[in-house]
Amino acid sequence: MASWYAIRARGTGAEVAIYDEIGAYGVSAKGFLAELGALPEGTPVDLRLNSPGGSVFDAVAIHNAIKRHEGTVTVWIDGIAASAASYIAMAGDEIVMPENAFLMIHDPAGLVMGTAEDMRAMAEALDKVKGSLVSGYAAKSGRTPEEVSALMAAETWFDAGDAVAQGFADRLIEPVRIAANFDIGRFRNAPPVLVEQVEADQDSDDAADCVEIEADEDTDEAAEGDQLSDVENEQAAAADTAQPPAETPPPSGAPPDPAAIRADAIGHARAVIDLCRLAGQAQMAGRFLEENASLDEVRAALLALRCEAEPEIAPHHPQPGRSSAARPWGEIVARTFKLKG
Repeated sequence: MASWYAIRARGTGAEVAIYDEIGAYGVSAKGFLAELGALPEGTPVDLRLNSPGGSVFDAVAIHNAIKRHEGTVTVWIDGIAASAASYIAMAGDEIVMPENAFLMIHDPAGLVMGTAEDMRAMAEALDKVKGSLVSGYAAKSGRTPEEVSALMAAETWFDAGDAVAQGFADRLIEPVRIAANFDIGRFRNAPPVLVEQVEADQDSDDAADCVEIEADEDTDEAAEGDQLSDVENEQAAAADTAQPPAETPPPSGAPPDPAAIRADAIGHARAVIDLCRLAGQAQMAGRFLEENASLDEVRAALLALRCEAEPEIAPHHPQPGRSSAARPWGEIVARTFKLKG
C-alpha cells in the first residue's frame, strides 16, 4: 500500500512528494516528521504537491516542521494544492506553479455529534484553527488577516496567475498534464476546467483498466494454447513409457480469471488494512501487503506487537488502578486486627 507521501534523496538534496489526501489511510504526520527530521541539516528540499487536502492538524504539523527545516524548501504545485495542502505550500521559501495548476483556500470543517456544549466546543476549536491558518496565509501573501479570512470563507480557487498576483505563489512555469484522480465534488466552487480534467482522467483510467483486463485474457488464452500443444507433443513422444498413477490429477487447462484474481487481491488488501486499523497500527499494512502475508500471519504479528507494547504513562499524571505503593486490602485488614488483638 502506497503511503500518502514519499521522501527520496536526490543528489545533494531531497524530494518530498505529497500526491494524495493528507493523513489518509491511517498514517499520521508523525512518520512524515520523523523522516523529514532524519535528513541532514541544511539539506535543500523540493516539496511536490498534488493533493486535495485532508487532515488540517497533520497539515499544521507538517507546515511547522518544514518552516523549522534549516535548508531551502522549494514547493512545486504539480496539479492541485487545495484546502490543507495549500497551507503546507505556504511553508516554502519559494512556491512554483505550472500555468494550469490550482491552489484553493477555505475555512476548516469538522464533524461532531453530541450536546449543544459539544457543538459549541467544536465551533470554538474551528475558530482557533482558522486563526492559525489565516496567520500562515497572510504571512506568505502579504495580505491582511481580514482579507485572507474573507477569501477562506468564500472557498477561493486561484489559478497559477491569480495565485502569483495575490502573493500566494512566487513563480510560473510551463503547463503540465494534471493527473489527479481526486473526488473534488466536496468543494462547492471547484473550477469547471478542473472538474472536466479530473473526470477525463478517471474515464481514461477506467478505459485503461478494461484494456489491461482484455490483454490479460488474450495472454492467458495464448498461454493456454501453448500449454495444450506442449502436452500433446509430450504425450506423443512418451507413448511407449509407463503411464502415471491413476491418482495423479490431470493438468488443468482452464486459465485463471483475471477479474476474480483482481477481486481476491482487493478483498485481501482491504481485510489487511482493516485489521491494522483495528489494532491501531495502520502504518504496518503496507509492509504486510508487500510481504504477501496471510490474514492469520497479520493477526499473529499484530497480537505479538500488542503484547510487547508498553503503555506510555506520564509520571506527573495520576493513572487508573492501584499504585505501586498501595498495599492489598487483605494485608491492611490482617495488620489491623493483629494490632488490636
